[in-house]
Amino acid sequence: MASTNRRLAEDGKAEETTQVEAATTASVDASHHHDVTEGWANLDELAAGPPVENVAGRARLERVRSEKRQPRPSDDASERYDVPEGWGNLDELAAGPPVENVAGTGRLEHLRSEQQQQQQQQQQQHQQQQQHQQHQQDQRERLGEGGESLSTEAKGDGVPFSKLRTDLYTVSYLIFFSFFGTLARIGLTNLTTYPNAPVIFPTVWANFGGSLVMGFLAEDRMLFRREWDAPILGGGGGGRDPAAGRAHLAAKKTIPLYIGLATGFCGSFTSFSSFIRDTFLALSNDLVAPEFGTDAVSRNGGYSFMAMLAVIIATVALSLSGLYLGAHLAIASEPWTPTLPFPAFLDPLAVFLAWGCWLGAVLLSVWPPDDDWRGRATFALVFAPLGCLLRFYLALRLNGKLASFPLGTFAANMFGTAVLGMSWDLANVPLGGLLGCQLLQGVEDGFCGCLTTVSTWVVELSSLGRRHAYVYGTASVVGAMALMIPIMGGLGWTDGFHALSCH
Repeated sequence: MASTNRRLAEDGKAEETTQVEAATTASVDASHHHDVTEGWANLDELAAGPPVENVAGRARLERVRSEKRQPRPSDDASERYDVPEGWGNLDELAAGPPVENVAGTGRLEHLRSEQQQQQQQQQQQHQQQQQHQQHQQDQRERLGEGGESLSTEAKGDGVPFSKLRTDLYTVSYLIFFSFFGTLARIGLTNLTTYPNAPVIFPTVWANFGGSLVMGFLAEDRMLFRREWDAPILGGGGGGRDPAAGRAHLAAKKTIPLYIGLATGFCGSFTSFSSFIRDTFLALSNDLVAPEFGTDAVSRNGGYSFMAMLAVIIATVALSLSGLYLGAHLAIASEPWTPTLPFPAFLDPLAVFLAWGCWLGAVLLSVWPPDDDWRGRATFALVFAPLGCLLRFYLALRLNGKLASFPLGTFAANMFGTAVLGMSWDLANVPLGGLLGCQLLQGVEDGFCGCLTTVSTWVVELSSLGRRHAYVYGTASVVGAMALMIPIMGGLGWTDGFHALSCH
């Protein structure tokens, strides 16, 4: 019996190794245009992967991070871009499908370890291919055939964009989609603020919606299928091959458009700092229903403590359920989901639109058609790209430091929460007038809203090992409340919050 169990265990490990190798080979063959830049693997929006595949229960995010110590996570993962190194640190890409995580051992940790070994092999293969190509070019030049053939080859479709162009495209997509995420969050918050609302902290719906979109993007295998260039997904039948899913993820996470959607739109649609602000307001009995104005009915500390727990539990539960619901929708709609075309003008158009819209937001804030525009949207749009880009680069630099604790996302959420608390205090004192209040409102909705994220946070929670997920989630909420209580509590429990002059 013991020998039989050992053989079964060895067979299981061999099968898993075969799937990993198949996924690696598929990702290498799937694209030859993306040369990944160091640090991009730390973005959790990219590292997470498809949520609904998470049924094996292995801690993929920690595994992936421990494996990817090499600077280039995927040398041949895509066909159009020279991808900057480090994109594997985006947990939105590395985490993988959360629905696999039913055994409680987490898979994001294991994936990061696994990816490092794959990256080492891919780097060696890439170097060998470069040496072989250089040798062939030298031979052609000696034979007098190099000039015309090389110039023709440089203009072909097989030549990847440079790292500088790939970085420019990625940053432009982040800027562009941060506008949409900010507007979606502001609009949905206003839409769900109404008398007799069953939930009086409306930011929970933005966090739910952003997490739902994140789950759909992570699990989807159709929208970016053309970049993957694979004719069959999941073996053609009703099943979804995990190895094929990993291969698709390896190609998808190197596409700037996907990074813009996952990190830019979803990260800006959700807001961790607003969630913590609502948690503190519930604790301080300042979270009131819309029809009751600004004054709350007095209550004892026990009720305030229960109100604080209600905000935390409702937000975390709805955000996690949104992530899984989005993944389920991606699977259910797969037969009808179209494949996005990638025309050559799409990336340059994104550069023009992103920087042009940012300039337009600045001009509208300086010369608004109506003064009310500043407080409602334009100031938020001015500050939104700054928060989104800061979160992006924090993830690149810090998420790979600890396999079981995404430091980049944690730092972004803590810093953004502190800035929002200070902006809230300044806006709720009778100083600064209308323009000052609108400017601070723009910092809260734009900079802090895009710097902090719930969608990436719940992806990490669903992808880490069970113990590490509880430690990371608890540390995030407790740490943010430890910052918010002295910042907002100092004013709220002494002089009190005054009504905003810009509302």
